[in-house]
Order: sequence, then structure tokens, then C-alpha cells
Amino acid sequence: MSELFDRVDALIASRSPLPPPAERRRLRQAHGLTLDEVASALKVRRATVSGWESVKKPTEPRGPEREAYARLLDKLVDLYPPDATTTAPAEDTAVPVPVPEREQEREPLTVSADPAAGAAPPAAGPDSQARPAAPATASRPARGTRPPATPQRPAAKKAAPGPAATAAADPRFENGPLAVIDADAGGQVLAYCPGGLILDVPAKSLPALVDWTLTEARLGQPRLSGPGKDADPLLVLTEAALERYGLPGALTDEERIAGRLPEDHKAVRQLARADWKLTKRGLGPWARIYRPARGSERACVQLCIPSWHALDARHWGTAAQLPPAELARLLGVYASRVMTPRGSTAVTGLELMTALHPPTRASEPDADGRRHSEHNPGSLGTDPVDCAPCEAPDGHPLLADLPRFHVRGPAEKLFEEAYDWARPMTDAECTRRHLVGIDVNMAFAAGANGLVVGLGAPTHVKAPVFDAKLPGSWLVDLSHVDLSRVKIAKDTWADLDGEMLPSPFTPKGDRPEGPAWYATPTVAYAQELGYEVRPVEAWVRHDNGRYLDGWYNRLRDAYLATMADLGVTADLPPAGFLAAMDGYKERDPELAVVVSAVKATVKGGLGKLRERPRGEGWRPGRPWRALARPTWRPDIRAAVISRTRVNLHRKIVKHAAFTGQYPVAVLSDCVVYAADGTSPLDFLPYRDGKPLPGGFKLGVNPGLVKHEGTQSVLWGEEVRERFGAPELNLARYIKDGTVTDVDNGE
Repeated sequence: MSELFDRVDALIASRSPLPPPAERRRLRQAHGLTLDEVASALKVRRATVSGWESVKKPTEPRGPEREAYARLLDKLVDLYPPDATTTAPAEDTAVPVPVPEREQEREPLTVSADPAAGAAPPAAGPDSQARPAAPATASRPARGTRPPATPQRPAAKKAAPGPAATAAADPRFENGPLAVIDADAGGQVLAYCPGGLILDVPAKSLPALVDWTLTEARLGQPRLSGPGKDADPLLVLTEAALERYGLPGALTDEERIAGRLPEDHKAVRQLARADWKLTKRGLGPWARIYRPARGSERACVQLCIPSWHALDARHWGTAAQLPPAELARLLGVYASRVMTPRGSTAVTGLELMTALHPPTRASEPDADGRRHSEHNPGSLGTDPVDCAPCEAPDGHPLLADLPRFHVRGPAEKLFEEAYDWARPMTDAECTRRHLVGIDVNMAFAAGANGLVVGLGAPTHVKAPVFDAKLPGSWLVDLSHVDLSRVKIAKDTWADLDGEMLPSPFTPKGDRPEGPAWYATPTVAYAQELGYEVRPVEAWVRHDNGRYLDGWYNRLRDAYLATMADLGVTADLPPAGFLAAMDGYKERDPELAVVVSAVKATVKGGLGKLRERPRGEGWRPGRPWRALARPTWRPDIRAAVISRTRVNLHRKIVKHAAFTGQYPVAVLSDCVVYAADGTSPLDFLPYRDGKPLPGGFKLGVNPGLVKHEGTQSVLWGEEVRERFGAPELNLARYIKDGTVTDVDNGE
């Protein structure tokens, strides 16, 4: 009889309606399941499950897979009933979004998104003078609002897609993630929010301002991942606001070096008397004011003080000098598309990794119905792990027993860095008229996309068999790889002039002379070129995953959405792309600053993975503060740089095999070629509008290239002759031709 009932159940399941694709995705992510896990359980391909969840072109399961899938969804919908405020991300990032803490079960699992997505008018084209409006982060004015002091910017003509689906406004944060606090001539304090909203601030002191922010301002940002935490509200204090609240307009030299106000400052004592605490960072350019959390409730406000150099001009341009409303717009766009800034762009880049992959999550209920904190799969956890000795930078405690002044060579130290290579030009190249530089968009972000990295501690292995799918560091001799004959496709070899190509195995482009330590992507590339590799030893990480995928997706979408607002979209043909890129920063200087900040977030976040000592009385062989972080992972940084360099070399090789053209100089993600014309189209082999497969392609997407700059061949030869450096890296100066720091290659 039970078998008969099972058949009936299966028959009903085979005809019962399934929830829409977006709801299927929400249910899977709410339980912290990845596409691979569901595919493995149902014995189908990952792409099949992805198709079932596709909003644009959904597919439907059939047969026994449909029955099992329907059963899975029924179980999940019981655990996570639909909520009107819940919206799935626009693109699956395979980031687990597990069940929240018990006391947070009734809160909507919102996904931070660009609030203007789907509602903003289209982005202006290259010739348009219209400047796009900022994403609105407040759906309606709050009590005590005033009309904007300046009229809203005209809307642009073409909508730029946001980084994620538009989420319903969270009433807790209806006024946006941040506010710029300013005081007018009459002493009235105003809070400028993104979207043109202005709030009256009744607070008369700094402690009262913090209280007002947490109780009335309705500022903040929903968590980016289910088990994560909502972003704390950010207050940006102008100089007028600093004066109003008893803070100096600028730090003294002593305070600037210390990075904070002294403990006996009046404002610090005010906060202490009101039972507010400061982090170890103190009251500095980026300050955090908090009270210890009670259960799931956090009481924390972050301050950003531009006049104390909180906004680095290298990444934020002239943002610190903008009027309050303009600054609120700029930072609001960044916050909605990346995250609320937590400090410098480097700090924010690192914090974004953790926000997307929180180290812990709530467990399933125990026998008493209680949930406990447990490790969140796919994260780096809560405890730091030691790196391998070869991955440790000089001065690390693992190297404390080395003799003083010992210099580690390639066989002792992993040295994966970006390119800095150049060569003298040939006679044929000197007869050409121009040097044209092309630059890879978001190169290091593209290098992180899909990269499998270690999540746990390394394991030491002697004489291992190389596994390209296993992240780690490998001691192997690659000196036998001959670039004059390489494999460029399956069963297809190319004969090249190896002397005119940089080696893919060293940052300086020199051919290795013996065994050296390399990250997995570098060794895998040697195999790809058609050569055998035999590692002597390795430090490998069996606990691994695509930790950076969600991080890449978020930053990619932020970059593309902002570039689209500036009139540079992903669907432009090559010539149209070059035209759109010409002067794109002048169309909206504030959004151009957002683009710069997004790029800096990528590079800075990766740099923080191997942060070095920053004063603090540190001595070689002693630990420094960054080592206590689970996110201090030099192996992940090395793997990303390795893959980025390999990706660039692969394109250079394909280009050389097809055109016979070789680069004159390579610096990080910029490549310079000699050409007869001034445009990249004068030497990139486009045919009927299509680029060389596997080669350089013009476009705005990460991994594609843009025009970096053009100078004359005479300029290049004159600069090298003037400074007596025949191999001076011209890629460093190709953008505007200004040569300011020549080191003769040393």
C-alpha cells in the first residue's frame, strides 16, 4: 500500500505547479545552498539548476528531477515563507545566505541594491550634457524635512542597471545609508541624505547626535548576506558641523600622526560620560561610536570627517570639497552599489568580502528549539590561519629563525606580483609613428572571478603531482618553458619570437633560472603552454572554494552601472566605445569619482589581504596587528595577481601569434604597442567587428580593454635617450606623456 501511495505522491508532484524562478532562487539562498549543492543532490548539471532559476529564460524540470525538485522547494517554503519585502539578487553569486538568528527570523532578508534600478531614466549618451540623478535612497520625506537647497539634477536619457534587483524600502533605513551633517550660518544643523532629502537635526552635542541617529534618523543599510549584519549609519561631518559640535576643523601634526584626538579632548570625554565607547581607532577620520550589543540589537554610528583626510584624494578626487548635497549624492551612489564605506577604500574592499561571506551563521534548532552560532560554509571563519613559510612576507614570525640580513631567493619566497617589463624597440618598430597603450578594465577584479582559493590552513606535500584545481603554492622549475614555441589551442602550436615576450612566470618578465615558488594559476599556465611540470614540494589547501565570486560580482555591477550612467555601456561597438570613453569623466565628475573609488576598492581590498606592519613599534620577527585577522591571507592575494598576470600574457601571446606584433612595454594591466595610427583599432585585429578569439577586445566589461593613451615613437626614444634607460617602462608614462620619476629600471 505504501508503494502505491508513493506513486500517487510522485504523480501529483509531477503536475503540481512550481514557484516562479525568482522564488526558487530565494528559497535556495535562504537555506544557504549553492547551485552546485542542489545540482549534486538532484544528479543534474549546475547549469540545469541555474536554468530553473533564470528569470529571463527559465526552464522547467521534468521527470523524476521535477518530483525531487518540487519536494525540495516544498520543504524550503515551510522554513522560509514568502515575504513581500524579500527580493532575490539579480545574479546568482553562489554565496550562501543561511537562516538568520532566531530573534531575527521575522525580519525580511533584504539584499542591498541600487534603489534606482528599474526606476531611473536611461543614462546619457556620449554627446549628452544631461547629468544623471543619484539613486534615491529615501522613498518619501521624513518628519522635519526641508526642500532641497538646490534643484535636482536633470535625469539622464538611458537607465543604468543597478548591481542587484530593487529591494523594497526597509522602513528602518528609509532615509538612506548615510547623511552629511552641516550647519548653516544661523547655527541650524541639517542632515543631507542621498536623493535630495534634508533632515533637521535637533542634537546640540556629539552624544546627542549619536542618539538622534540611532533613534530618529532612520539611516543604515540592510545586510548583504543572510547571516550578516546590517550596516551601521554613517555620518559625514563638514567643517561647519565640526565647529558646531566642538571638534577641530583639522588635526594637528601630532594628532594626524596618532590618527586621532587625544583621550582628554572635550568631545571624547563627552562621549565617555554618556556611556558611549570608541574603538581602538579612537576619534579619528573614521571613528566608530558604540555601546555593547544587546542580543541582536546593535548601537553603533560611524563618523567620516573629510577635513581630517578621511577621503583620500587619490581615490575620492575632490569629494572632500563638495557641498553637502553633492557629497551625499556621491557617497550615496557608492554605498548603494558597493556598501556603506567602513574606512578607506582598501578597508571597505576587505569588509565587503566579510559582509558577503560572514564567518558564522545560525545553526538548525536543537532539541530545545534554540539556534547556535556555527561556521558559515564558504567563509574564512573567525580564527586566523598561518600562511605557508614561502608565502610569508619578510619579517613574519614564521621567519624569525632566519639569519639576520638573510635575503630569500625564488626557491624560498613566493613572489607573485604584477608586471613591470619593457624592452628596446626594434628598427621596424622605430619606423612606426606611434606608441599606443591599452589598459585592461578592472583587471584584478577579473582575475578574482571564478578563482578557487584556499579557505583553511595549508598542508605541506613532498613531490606532489600538480593539480590545477587545487589552490596552493608550488616549488617547481619552469626554466624549460620556451616561449618561442607554445600551444595556443588544443593541438595547435605557434612559433613566436620568445625574446620579444615577457616571461609569464616573473613580474620583471625575466626567464626563471631554476626552481621557484608559484601560485597554482602560474603553474597551470605552464601546462597550458604545452610543457610538463614536476613540483618538488607544495603547500596546498584542500579546504577551498570560490570565495571571491560574490565580491567580484558586486564590484563589477557597481562599476558597470556607474559607467552606464556616464554613457559607456556594454553593448557599444568598438568605435562607439572609444568615442564614449573620450571625456566620460567630464559628463558627471561626481559619478566619475565613484568609478575611481570602485577601482580603488578592488585593488585596496586585495592589498589588505597581505597588509604589512604600520608602525606600532613593530620589529622583524614579531607579529603585527593585521595577522590577527582571518582575512590576512597573502595566498589569496598571490593567487589573484598570478591569475591576472597569466590572463594578460595569454592575450599577448594570442595577439602575437595572429598579428606578429609584440608589446614594447607592460606595466601591471597596461600594454604598449608600436602602431601606425593613434587608436587601438589601428593594431587590434578586428574582423567584421569581431575581435580575435582569446585576444584583446575593446569594451567596458572587466577583462576587456580601453585606450590608455598614445604618444609618438619619437617621444619614447627621446625619453629613453634622455634618461639613459633603453628599457625604461614607457607604459608608466603613456597616458599623458609626462615623465616624473625615472629609476633606470632599478
